[in-house]
Amino acid sequence: MKWRHHRGRAAASAPWPDGSNRAWNRFGMAASSNSSLSGSSISSDPEDYQPPIWKSYLYQLQQEAVRPKRITCPQEMESRPKYYGREFHGMISREYADELLAGAEGAYLIRESQRQPGTHTLALRFGHQTLNYRLFYDGKHFVGEKRFESVHDLVTDALITLYIETKAAEYISKMTTNPIYEHLGYTSLLKDKTVHRLSCGRTEQRRVTFQRDERISSPLVRRSALKDTPEKQCSYEKIHNFKVHTFRGPHWCEYCANFMWGLIAQGVRCSDCGLNVHKQCSKLVPSDCQPDLRRIKKVFSCDLTTLVKAHNTTRPMVVDMCIREIELRGMKSEGLYRVSGFSEHIEDVRLAFDRDGEKVDISANAYADINIIAGALKLYLRDLPIPVITFDLYSKFIQSAKIPNAELRLEAIHEGLLQLPPAHYETLRYLMAHLKRVTMFEKDNFMNAENLGIVFGPTLMQPPEQNALTTLNDMRQQKLVVQLMIEHEDVLF
Repeated sequence: MKWRHHRGRAAASAPWPDGSNRAWNRFGMAASSNSSLSGSSISSDPEDYQPPIWKSYLYQLQQEAVRPKRITCPQEMESRPKYYGREFHGMISREYADELLAGAEGAYLIRESQRQPGTHTLALRFGHQTLNYRLFYDGKHFVGEKRFESVHDLVTDALITLYIETKAAEYISKMTTNPIYEHLGYTSLLKDKTVHRLSCGRTEQRRVTFQRDERISSPLVRRSALKDTPEKQCSYEKIHNFKVHTFRGPHWCEYCANFMWGLIAQGVRCSDCGLNVHKQCSKLVPSDCQPDLRRIKKVFSCDLTTLVKAHNTTRPMVVDMCIREIELRGMKSEGLYRVSGFSEHIEDVRLAFDRDGEKVDISANAYADINIIAGALKLYLRDLPIPVITFDLYSKFIQSAKIPNAELRLEAIHEGLLQLPPAHYETLRYLMAHLKRVTMFEKDNFMNAENLGIVFGPTLMQPPEQNALTTLNDMRQQKLVVQLMIEHEDVLF
């Protein structure tokens, strides 16, 4: 059985009358998040910030909730599992369990099911009724999604949730209707504090029409007619990375300002910015996550948008720093990006970026072989959790490469580029401009657009299903997409 809990928002400070809509069977999923009793996770100057008024009604109800009363078995049960205590009464009927619990709110015991021997039932007295729940153990005790170290903690959390959801059903159902998150002086302050939110590098989106004279070539692309759409400033929007969290001590939701009830897993916390909210409130929070550098544990394998927002940069530092170093001393290196550097040294560069960030030393003094820096750049792009050309656009780019007409093929690729997230678009634009410059030294490095397409195709594009056969079948199209982006970089971006 799932322990669910109502969605809700806090409105006033006055208690609501007892609700007739009792939710005894929902006590396992107390959903909430957190915010500390002392205030929100948003930092600000005292003179320009008024803290929200935390709503105390649900906190008061938690304090009123009845405490567990264990009903012990007077005799030793040989069949008692080692993970249960004297609250285990063996194989008794529902009716007898009801007699043992009668008249004691919060009383509980565990019995072996008569209908299904070998399974166990938690019998709990609440609301002048005996409630029965199938009880499980896998190293922790549970009847729903939440896992507890002890049966006592499980029952305590259940009684809190049952009591709150019974007394405040109407209140909870209206919790999210007037969130403090949208109030002036709270979210507007957050927006002011993140005024450095990036304007993406493409200040305008260009819709391109390719007109054919002869064969498709760079001169032809330069003669392309460009139809500009209105200039569009775009910020690097980022959704919050919410994860279920257990808060120690009283915490309040930073979306609705209501108390987050229960003993464990009361709500969710954004692992990137630290925002604490009820689980149900998390579905209503805007995509305005501003990652906190203190929460970003590494550079490699970190989401691209998360990294650039956390460091307040246009592109990932790894891309900028590696390309800068390569263009400084490696453009004529034979087999650039094709020749591999020593994997141990590439791993050293990865660890250095994760440890030192933008202060890392990747100069010739530290790594004389430029192939190590090139390898580190490829590793960074390959290890992104969401590739530069995102999973959801992978098929669009593959299908674009299959279009036989050269002009229509480029237009389709251009349409796909415009759908990329801003941080991904800007990273790809910068990388393609760099690779275009690499091809200008083809006489020295022997790397033309086709060769670079072979190298970077599988790095920038990965099928969402991670199927080896799909990747093998799509290699030609992956190569062609990157090759065309390099050759026609001046128009596609």
